Amino acid sequence: MTQTDSPRILGGRYEVGELIGRGGMAEVHLGHDTRLGRTVAIKMLRVDLARDSSFLTRFRREAQSAAGLSHHSIVAVYDSGEETFTETGGATVDVPYIVMEYVDGQTLREILNEEGKLSPDEAARVTMGILSALEYSHDKGIVHRDIKPANVMLTKGGSVKVMDFGIARALADTGATMTSAQAVVGTARYLSPEQAQGETVDARSDLYSAGCVFFELLTGRTPFVGEPVSLVYQHITDPPKPPSFYEPSVPGSMDAVALRSLEKKRDDRYQSAADFRSDLQAARTGAPLSAPTQALLVGAGAGTGATSMMRRTPPAAEAPPPRRRDYTREIDDHDRPTRRHTGLWIVAAAVALLAILGIGYLVMNGSGNDTKTIRVPSVVQQPQASAERTLNQAGFSNVKVNLVKSSDVTKGYVASTDPSGGTETEASTQIVLNVSDGPGLVAVPNVAGKTEQEARDALKQAGFLNVSVGNSAVADTQYEKGQVTSTNPSTGTQTDPSQTVSLNLSSGKVHVPDGIVGMTAGDAQSALSDAHLRYRTQSVPVSDQSQVGKVLSASPNAGSEVDLNSTVDLRIGAYAAPTVTATVTQTPTTEPTTPTQPNSPSPTKSTPSSKPSPTSSSKPSSPSPSPSASGSGDGNAQ
Repeated sequence: MTQTDSPRILGGRYEVGELIGRGGMAEVHLGHDTRLGRTVAIKMLRVDLARDSSFLTRFRREAQSAAGLSHHSIVAVYDSGEETFTETGGATVDVPYIVMEYVDGQTLREILNEEGKLSPDEAARVTMGILSALEYSHDKGIVHRDIKPANVMLTKGGSVKVMDFGIARALADTGATMTSAQAVVGTARYLSPEQAQGETVDARSDLYSAGCVFFELLTGRTPFVGEPVSLVYQHITDPPKPPSFYEPSVPGSMDAVALRSLEKKRDDRYQSAADFRSDLQAARTGAPLSAPTQALLVGAGAGTGATSMMRRTPPAAEAPPPRRRDYTREIDDHDRPTRRHTGLWIVAAAVALLAILGIGYLVMNGSGNDTKTIRVPSVVQQPQASAERTLNQAGFSNVKVNLVKSSDVTKGYVASTDPSGGTETEASTQIVLNVSDGPGLVAVPNVAGKTEQEARDALKQAGFLNVSVGNSAVADTQYEKGQVTSTNPSTGTQTDPSQTVSLNLSSGKVHVPDGIVGMTAGDAQSALSDAHLRYRTQSVPVSDQSQVGKVLSASPNAGSEVDLNSTVDLRIGAYAAPTVTATVTQTPTTEPTTPTQPNSPSPTKSTPSSKPSPTSSSKPSSPSPSPSASGSGDGNAQ
C-alpha cells in the first residue's frame, strides 16, 4: 500500500472515511475507531474556517457542551481533539474534530423532503423524543439554541436522536444571546422571538423552536414563510395560524398544543419540556390537556393572537340593513298581546307534555339512578395504584388492568385508558387501564472494551437485567484479558429487555499469524499489527538475493498463542557484505655473505620445513623468512 492509499488517522486511532454530510462550518465523515473496532462519525471543522477564532470557539464549545450529555435521544460524543494539517503552501493549521456516535438513519429534513409531512400521531411521537432530549439537556444547564429538522435524526428503528450542540450554551452564561457581533446564530424559520430580538435565551427558546418543528411535521410547512428578514419580523409580531388551517386532519387538541408552544411571550409558553411533552401525550391519548392549553382549545379569554385564532365560535353576522317601513302590512297594537299570550300557552303545553312523558318513563324503568353518567378522570402518567384509587373515588368500581409496551411512559404508570379521560359514561362501565410494562424493544448498547462489571452496569441502565458470561474466553481480539469483546445479541440489536444478554470476554491471547515466514518485512509487520502484536527485527546476511527483505524466521513461531501486544522477533534477510581474499606472494632472497668473525660459526642456509614457524608467520619481514610460507591469509588466521 502506497502512502497516498493509506487512510488518514486522527488521534492515532480514528480512520477517516467517506464524506457523509456537510454543514455551514463543518464536514462529517464516516470513521472507524481502530482501538474499539466500532463505526463512528467524525465531524471536522472546515480547513478554510480553522483560522477564524469565532468558528473555532463555536466548534470547541460544541465538544465541551455535548461531551457531558449521555441520553438515549442525544447523539453521543465519544472524543474530540485537534489535528495539524499542512496546507498547499506549506503552512500548518490546527483543525479540531469531534468523534460522535454513528446513527444509521435519516434526518427529519430528509424525511420531510421525501414525505411532505407526518401523521398527527407520528408527528407528536417524534416531537416527544425531541422534548425528552431537551428535558435532559436543560436539566444539565445546556440550551441547544438550534433545534430544526436537520439537527434531528430518526434511526431505522424509529428512535429519535438530537444532534449538533454547536451553539449550545450553559444557562448560567448570562451573555447567552442569539447574536455575536450582531450576527444571527440559529435558523430563521425556527427562531424564537427573543432570539430574533437579540435577547438572552433560555430553555423556553428551545421549546419555541421545537413547536416550529412540530408545526412543520403536522403540515409540511413552518408557521412562518418568507425571506430571513421577513421571518424575523413575523416571529416577533405575527400570530401563527393553527396547523389545521393548512392541514384539516390535525385534531383540535394538537392545534392547541402547537399554538401554546408558539406564544410570543415566554411566560405564556410552555415553561418546561416536560410540560410540553405531557400535553402532547394527552393529545395523543385523548386525555384532558393542561388548563392553559385547554383554554386555547375552547377559545376562553381575549388572550394573544394565538389564542384568538383558536376560537371555534363563528363571528357574528353583520346586522342586515334597516328595511323601509311597510304600513300596509303593519299589525295593529291591539293584536300583539293576543299573539304573545297564545305563544306562551303553546310553550307551556309542550313542557307539560314532556314532563308527563318523562315521569312515565321513570315509572316504567324504575328510578333514574342507574343511568347516571360520570366523567372519567384523567389518570394518564399516574402510577397504577394511584390511578385505580382515583377511579374508585370517582365511582368506577369495574377497573381492569392491561399491560402494554411503551417507550414513552415509565413502567408501572398508566399509558392510556379506555374510555379515555373526560368521557361521560355510566358508573357500571368497565374502565381499562393500559399500564406501561416498559419499552417493547430496546437496542443492546455497545459494551465492547468494558470490564464485565462495567458492561453489566451499562446493560442494567439500558433495561437489561439478565446478563450472563460465555462459557469460553475469546482469543484473537484487540481487548485485554477479561474485557468484553462482543455480546449476544449483538450491539444495536432491538430486543426485549427481558431477554438474556451474553457477554463474550477476551482471553487476552492472540496467535502469531500463519504465513509470515517468507513474507516481505513490511507485509509481516502489517500482519502482526493487525493481530495486535508488536515486532522487533534483526537483519541477517544471506547469499541468496531472493531472500533479501523477506522474513527468514519468527520467534515465537507462526501459529503460537501469545499474550496480546507481546513482541515477535523477526529475522529479515539482508545483503551479505562482499568477502575480500588477500593473496600474499613471497619471493625468496639470497642471503648476503657475511664475513666470518673470529670465534663465530659459519652461516648456514635454513632447511625448508613443511610448516612455517610461529616466528616466521608472525614476523614475515624477519631476516630469516621461511621460503615455504606461501598461500592465503585465511589459513594463518587459525
